[in-house]
Amino acid sequence: GRLEAVTQQMGYHPQYLDSFLKTQHYLMHMDGPLPFDCRHYIAIMAAARHQCRYLVNLHVLQFLRAGGDPQWLRGLEFIPPKLRNLNEINKILAHRPWLITKEHIEKLLKISEWSWSLAELVHAVVLLAHCHALASFVFGCGCEQDEGLGGRGSLKPLSLGNQCFCEATAGNSCSQELLRINRKRSLDSCMELDSLRERMQRIHVETEGRDEMRLLQQDREEGEVQGAEVGVQGGTEHCPDPSAGLSPFADTDGEVTGATNLACYMQDPDFGYQDFARRDEDQTQVFRVQDYSWEDHGFSLVNRLYSDIGHLLDEKFRMVDGLQSSAMAKRQGCEPSVFKRGIWNYIHCMFGIRYDDYDYAEVNQLLERMLKVYIKTVTCYPEKTNSEMFDRFWKQFKHSEKVHVNLLILEARMQAELLYALQAITQYMI
Repeated sequence: GRLEAVTQQMGYHPQYLDSFLKTQHYLMHMDGPLPFDCRHYIAIMAAARHQCRYLVNLHVLQFLRAGGDPQWLRGLEFIPPKLRNLNEINKILAHRPWLITKEHIEKLLKISEWSWSLAELVHAVVLLAHCHALASFVFGCGCEQDEGLGGRGSLKPLSLGNQCFCEATAGNSCSQELLRINRKRSLDSCMELDSLRERMQRIHVETEGRDEMRLLQQDREEGEVQGAEVGVQGGTEHCPDPSAGLSPFADTDGEVTGATNLACYMQDPDFGYQDFARRDEDQTQVFRVQDYSWEDHGFSLVNRLYSDIGHLLDEKFRMVDGLQSSAMAKRQGCEPSVFKRGIWNYIHCMFGIRYDDYDYAEVNQLLERMLKVYIKTVTCYPEKTNSEMFDRFWKQFKHSEKVHVNLLILEARMQAELLYALQAITQYMI
């Protein structure tokens, strides 16, 4: 998993990075309910909701290395119905998780031949929440902007000198076993890359040939030659060119370029975040942590259905809570724990999650307006984050402090999505 830009940023907090990498590796590469190619395709679907080219590019390449069918990369219309049925819960979790109900869960678990098992669904939900939250971090720390001019990212071939995706933590607390596994994975990837490029180039040529034949047939049927301007019929609503999502392909300079049409991987692109406070009163009630919490409910459920992931997630939540932030809090004139709790509870509040024992008037006292605007943007619509916003909102913070706040956003958002999804699963089971 080539996450160099992400690990370089998280490397300012090496203990957290170690915990993050263990979770990422477990989700994507260790034993679990879902096949490996499906895991990466679900990650593509999740990242596409926020137009996060950095993560889509990463998982397109990993999907192919896991033996995934290249035809799936043409868009949602070309994947099995079972995976496509995940689109609705992906959309809701990414933007308005409070709308998740037990009916959504029941629909996925009871669709005859395309039904999900509870274990598979929990794995998928954790993947979706993980990638949505990671997209916030990617945009918040500027990793997406680093992908290249015009937002078109590229993945360069791995080299022997770049053996571990967590090299930013060399000499720190990164697990030696994880280092060994990923050194081997990167070496294997070096040998796979040439055959991968050759395979994708061959598929690209074949696809172009089929498309050309379709165009010629269409021209004959219509009685006129429309040349390259002819639209290919039968494509998806948001992906008119059936080969547009078929990436990556080898460029002339030897790079492997990532997905070029993210719209292929999602439906209803206009569905986005809406302020929870402005919802229709009959839609949903405020989520009270006293009634359903991660510690008392979510942890045990997810750990029972997807072995050990609960421990890894819990370690990650605890790790971000334990990060030192004395300088950052001092700038705001308060205790570190008070400042971090203000940020965490503000993020949860935007998703309709409330703590009965917290005075929300503290949020306005602790967080200046520009900081709140930045946190809300990165949390709710990260794709709107840009470098100007980053510079403007963070003049008084050191870079490590900026990263720390983005880690709080990542974990608070992920926990919020998990709470809603796991509560819905619990209600279904009851």
